[in-house]
Amino acid sequence: MTVRLNFSKRTQTRISSSLALNKFIEVQKNLSKTPPKLWPTEPRPKITDIDDQGPPIIDLSHSVLGKLESCSSVKEFHQIHTQLIVSGLSQHSLAASRVLKKLCTCLNSVSLAVSFFDCVDEPDAFLCNTIMKGFLTLNDPFGALCFYYDKMVAKCVQHNHYTFPLLGKVCAEIGSLREGRKTHARVVKCGFELDLFVRNSFIHMYSVCGELWDARKVFDDGPVWDLVSWNSMIDGYVKNREVSFARELFDLMPERDAFSWNSMISGCVDVGDLETAQGLFDMMPIKDVVSWNCMIDGYGRKGNVRLARDFFDRMAVRNVVSWNIMMAHYVRCKDYNGCLKLFDRMIGGETRPNEASLVSVLTACTNLGTLDRGIWIHSYIRNYRIEPDVLLSTSLLTMYAKCGAMDLARDVFDEMPEKSVVSWNSMIMGYGMHGQGGKALEMFMAMEKRGLTPNDATFVCVLSACTHAGMVLEGWWYFDLMQRVYKIEPKVDHYGCMVDLLGRAGLTKDSEELVSEMPMEAGPALWGALLFACRTHSNSDLGETVAKRLIELEPTDIGPYVLLSNIYASEGRWDDVENVRRMMKEKRLQKTVGSSLVHLGELGSEPVKENGSLQRRSMVYSMLGEIGAKLKLSH
Repeated sequence: MTVRLNFSKRTQTRISSSLALNKFIEVQKNLSKTPPKLWPTEPRPKITDIDDQGPPIIDLSHSVLGKLESCSSVKEFHQIHTQLIVSGLSQHSLAASRVLKKLCTCLNSVSLAVSFFDCVDEPDAFLCNTIMKGFLTLNDPFGALCFYYDKMVAKCVQHNHYTFPLLGKVCAEIGSLREGRKTHARVVKCGFELDLFVRNSFIHMYSVCGELWDARKVFDDGPVWDLVSWNSMIDGYVKNREVSFARELFDLMPERDAFSWNSMISGCVDVGDLETAQGLFDMMPIKDVVSWNCMIDGYGRKGNVRLARDFFDRMAVRNVVSWNIMMAHYVRCKDYNGCLKLFDRMIGGETRPNEASLVSVLTACTNLGTLDRGIWIHSYIRNYRIEPDVLLSTSLLTMYAKCGAMDLARDVFDEMPEKSVVSWNSMIMGYGMHGQGGKALEMFMAMEKRGLTPNDATFVCVLSACTHAGMVLEGWWYFDLMQRVYKIEPKVDHYGCMVDLLGRAGLTKDSEELVSEMPMEAGPALWGALLFACRTHSNSDLGETVAKRLIELEPTDIGPYVLLSNIYASEGRWDDVENVRRMMKEKRLQKTVGSSLVHLGELGSEPVKENGSLQRRSMVYSMLGEIGAKLKLSH
């Protein structure tokens, strides 16, 4: 049963008044309590003084600044930023500077720093300098320059002597001499032209831009110099290959550090003056790893790998660069086994290889055909979670492609997040080498669909693929496409591929016409390909002409003599055969015996050399040619 109570109007008014009184008493109790703290676990912020004309004056012991220093995420920063706004400290110069420093150095959020900067009513040079330095730390000099013009100059922020060294570095990194000169003009206008740090930055900027006369003028006009001034000028001369001027300054230096010595040694190495480099190296009081690496690289560039290895073995301390330089020079001089042995020694020690190390090793595996070793390197990359860059991935797929493992090469190619033109070229080359001309052309078309522009090396790979697959029509098409669509002028390599393609198809007359129409001088490789085609397809008249032309170009190469002798022998012209043999004997030509490298497990055969006489080998070639001619006649 529901009972409904009906109060009179007077009673309802009395109840409402009672509730209002209770609410008023509760509000008074809350107001009498201590107000809640913004930071409950810490004492109230310390305010050292109150300025009636602006925000409160604070110091570094302020609690919100302490929280800012310990901030480790952008989300946490937003909370602290809110506290700054609520407490009225966001416009304070000290708080603003600490915020920007935190954003630019620890949180790497320069864009957020710029947004905060836009909210500051009266920014100063320190805030601008902090953000420009943040852009430079992120390797974004253009962003720093845009900020300078759009924010600092636009807001008429007064520069200080820290602003101009940053601008000098920005101009040096973007290589803009025009911006550098404009900035230098502002330096003079603001009266900072004699500041040591400003002068040092502009010595470096002018040197990087190749204006050594201006750099030297800034250097000479200064009242004082420090070690950075001398080193910047010497380094500028060295980078511009003016080593003699660098040496003059070096000899005048009141004091030198390791950078001074290494700059001079590196400069001498770059110009190939190893004698002077060696003298400086011997005089250097304390040699560091950079000095040793310079000498190793210098002798390696000269092809003296033995002496480079001697320096390497004498090093007390080596870094990964030392190992990489030595392995790269082994690869350069084609001592691939030496590279692999050094790599084994490297991974057996404390130095861990990087991407450059593995590129050299994979190049050695590619040239030796050691697929098993290449697969081991691939496993090493995966096991140690090395993130391969484009160069390392391309080296890996090139190794698989040249070793015949096209499926593995394709797997590496498909896994690459970024592919360069060289990566596509390697795949086209790999398919072409192994007679898969159709797949090579499919790769080329896929490359075009991706929007990449093929280069001259791409068409060498495509034409070579057509050559190996005997695709004459396709070869002509791409040879024309290269010139008509991509505006690439054919080079000797392109003509060589076409001559080889036509010659293998028996179109020796077309090959001869192509060679004769070339805009450049045909080299021995082209004539050699045409001569081999003439020999293969029994075109004796053209073969004789080409062979004589080739002998004129390279009189010490035995190949044309042997092929010409075979051509004469196939026609029974034995007197001419004897004349060719006599010429070979008079010129004391010797043919290097061919060899094969076969890998059986971990063992590889070495090239087998034979000491048989040249005349006997030439007789064998001639006899084989004669036998071939008679067999053709008999059928």
